[in-house]
Amino acid sequence: MDFEYSPKVKDMQARLLAFMNEHIYPNEARFFDEIAENRAKGNAWVPTKIVEELKPKAQAAGLWNLFLPKSTRAPQGLSNLEYAPLCEIMGRVPFAAEVFNCSAPDTGNMETLERYASEALKDEWLEPLLKGEIRSAFLMTEPDVASSDATNIECDIRRDGNDYVINGRKWWSSGAGDPRCAVYIVMGKTNPDAGRHEQQSMVVVPANSPGVTVVRALSVFGYDDAPHGHMEVVLKNVRVPAANLLLGEGRGFEIAQGRLGPGRIHHCMRTIGIAERALELMCKRLNERVAFGREVARQTVWQERIAESRCMIEQARLLTLKAASMMDTVGNKIAKAEIAMIKIVAPNMACQIIDWAIQAHGGGGVSQDFPLAYAYAHQRTLRLADGPDEVHRNSLAKLELAKHLAMPGEVAMPITRGS
Repeated sequence: MDFEYSPKVKDMQARLLAFMNEHIYPNEARFFDEIAENRAKGNAWVPTKIVEELKPKAQAAGLWNLFLPKSTRAPQGLSNLEYAPLCEIMGRVPFAAEVFNCSAPDTGNMETLERYASEALKDEWLEPLLKGEIRSAFLMTEPDVASSDATNIECDIRRDGNDYVINGRKWWSSGAGDPRCAVYIVMGKTNPDAGRHEQQSMVVVPANSPGVTVVRALSVFGYDDAPHGHMEVVLKNVRVPAANLLLGEGRGFEIAQGRLGPGRIHHCMRTIGIAERALELMCKRLNERVAFGREVARQTVWQERIAESRCMIEQARLLTLKAASMMDTVGNKIAKAEIAMIKIVAPNMACQIIDWAIQAHGGGGVSQDFPLAYAYAHQRTLRLADGPDEVHRNSLAKLELAKHLAMPGEVAMPITRGS
């Protein structure tokens, strides 16, 4: 496989790096200061001015909606392989992806609407999302069942004449705390008596529909991630037109697999970016600090960790690029093993490197003076988001075992040893 970036991608890399240096890094502290100020005023759930100021600059720089391939509505969208190095750069700062309209869960929801929605739904919801005028949330996980098995989902979607009526409780609905969040994509069951993977459906639900209640924000290691948030949402007798159903009844599991593939690899791309930044911060800190009469960087334990970090990042990047290339060339279904592998590898890799970086910074590493504590909280969460490690390992093991099943009539040959 040839992972050499094309001249087009190299040019976009250079422009994106310049944008980050000019607009993102200098405003990183301002982003968190704005949220703190809003919280002090009594409402942290207010869009930050800095992100809204930077969005038009990103559009003018041609760095907008880069994630969506093969869409006439976003012709600037790149292939997965082209997008990977750019998404990695965005991942270095928590809010950067939103500036370029490339942040979750909007990216996954836009891809879902592009692939599976009617033209009317695309006009109503995809267009304003692509323009960055609204935001969205994806409601799948539920508090009362083991949602790592999506077939457990209990949210009820019932046909009633020309409408569907929805009843259920969801949580970890990322993005639902944002006042700009105007639309949800909700997964539930339309036919509990159908086959195990044909019971589920997905429906588009306006966030202001009667019967929708955002109950509370869930914190992640103490962070509420305002103004984005991860919310618990109750849907009680929520009524939407039948035309809001995506693809058809019983197709929800199929849509979920199509949606989560790109979402998972985008997370991994951004993960590599924050791991790179953690390694940079670690090296700088170790070069600057003196302990027991010499630079901490000269201690062999830290040299071992630095070397191991570099190996881990390069391994994860190559696996991500392979998965992205396969998604582009043979499709998400054929690339499912590679997608599962990188979803296991990348967050675990980042957690380890960020942990070492925190250790190198001492007490500063767990404070708000450095981005490491927040980065660790986010990366640790990614070992659960879009499927926990255990589910991906289980799926991967099944694929591997299937390669070695004996064919009908085939006899397993034992190893023979000479006397």
